[in-house]
Amino acid sequence: MTFGARLAEAMNRLGPLCVGIDPHVSLLNAWGLDDSPQGLVAFGETVVAASTGTAAAVKPNAAFFERHGSRGVAALERVVASAREAGLLVIMDAKRGDIGSTMEGYAQAFLRPGAPLESDALTVSPYLGFGSLAPAIDMAAEHGKGLFVLALTSNPEGASVQHAVGADGQSVAAAVTRAAAELNRGASPMGSVGLVVGATVGSAVSDQGIDLDGLNGPILAPGVGAQGASVTEVAQTFGNASSLVLVSQSRGLLKEGPIEQKLRGAIQAASGAAQDALR
Repeated sequence: MTFGARLAEAMNRLGPLCVGIDPHVSLLNAWGLDDSPQGLVAFGETVVAASTGTAAAVKPNAAFFERHGSRGVAALERVVASAREAGLLVIMDAKRGDIGSTMEGYAQAFLRPGAPLESDALTVSPYLGFGSLAPAIDMAAEHGKGLFVLALTSNPEGASVQHAVGADGQSVAAAVTRAAAELNRGASPMGSVGLVVGATVGSAVSDQGIDLDGLNGPILAPGVGAQGASVTEVAQTFGNASSLVLVSQSRGLLKEGPIEQKLRGAIQAASGAAQDALR
């Protein structure tokens, strides 16, 4: 089964929520955990346990683990393995982007079956040209994995690149969207090449003339909660494409830890709110 089909099933069954596994130092401290590989494992496995059966997916942020070197990567391996064993879809938030054999190496690290960091999907950057993603696109298609391509991010600097207009008269973000939609053509219930579009981008989707309705793939929408957006604003931002949106929340939920039951309750409430707003 393709990633798009697996994600659609999980979203229909559990609601359109993805829980970020983002072990910020402040959160580790609040949870009474050391900022250490052991603390990362304890944090991640608590989030996994609370998300199992309550969220469609989890999204570990590789940076928070990689900062601890090889032991941090080993911690990430353990958290990813725990999530996959629990039946959760794992979206690795690593935002990889390069060319040729280097991009292929990143794809092998995160999308190859049996790899220590094997995930169900990977966030990728298209800003060396969408064609530079070909090795990851090919590997994802071969093994039923997914990609989330950065399209419209909510950081202020993103607009200088993503809103830029090319010789064909369309913005970079619109071109990325069209390229992803082409890869999803004919897929059912939806394709496996998604986009990352920040929940706080406001009118940028319509201002850039971006056709998210025709994407036929998932839209990962970070920015709800701690970054300021509400699920109601998400529905307004994405309009007719709301059924494709997977809401990503991290700090706003994770502050409810470290007690698993309390965190699970917060995840259930957030998932229900997202489902009510977007369906």
